[in-house]
Amino acid sequence: MLKKLAAWVAIGAVAMIPLIAPAQAQLAKGRDYAVIEPSLPTDTPDKIEVTEFFSYACPHCSDLNPLIHDWAAKQPGDVVFKRVAIPGSPFYALMSRLHYTLEATGDLARLDSTVFNAIHGKGLKLIDAKSITDWVVSQGVDAQKFTTAFNSFGVDSKVKRAGQLAQQARIQGVPALVVDGRFTVVGQNVKSFKELLALTDKVIEMRRKERAQKK
Repeated sequence: MLKKLAAWVAIGAVAMIPLIAPAQAQLAKGRDYAVIEPSLPTDTPDKIEVTEFFSYACPHCSDLNPLIHDWAAKQPGDVVFKRVAIPGSPFYALMSRLHYTLEATGDLARLDSTVFNAIHGKGLKLIDAKSITDWVVSQGVDAQKFTTAFNSFGVDSKVKRAGQLAQQARIQGVPALVVDGRFTVVGQNVKSFKELLALTDKVIEMRRKERAQKK
């Protein structure tokens, strides 16, 4: 973290990006953000929607997780934060299914950080449906309820939709932040997650001004 921020993990493999200097005040296309064309659909068109593309399989997503939730909680009322658990490799797809299953059972808020810790802190091998089910049951989740959701059409649909959104946004690695379906935060020159989130604030403000000009 001192010399490089491994803020992007290629789907299924680690991809390190060298970093040079703090993000500058003036935003630059290509260096600080990329334009998504056509823009992604958003769920809350009256607000600025910030989307984190992530995976439980990604150690850097694990590092970012507590920071980004604190950051999201401090956003003004015109900003909404959402997350997309991307599939990709078989393990990423399994982790995407775990995320959306916990969402379906109502256990996501309680166990989200615990999943990261289990994988990246304790080194648990949540590598198939059985190991995942055994673990969530040990965390107080009803086995039948979890299994039903895990194999449901609804969770299937959300995993597929996550993959489609990642493809449409041309997400090459995670964690990745997208502002209002229009801008991907690139952050070539940031050297910490704190700077990445500060840059995201600037991209949000850019989008806010863009919206105001269209009214």
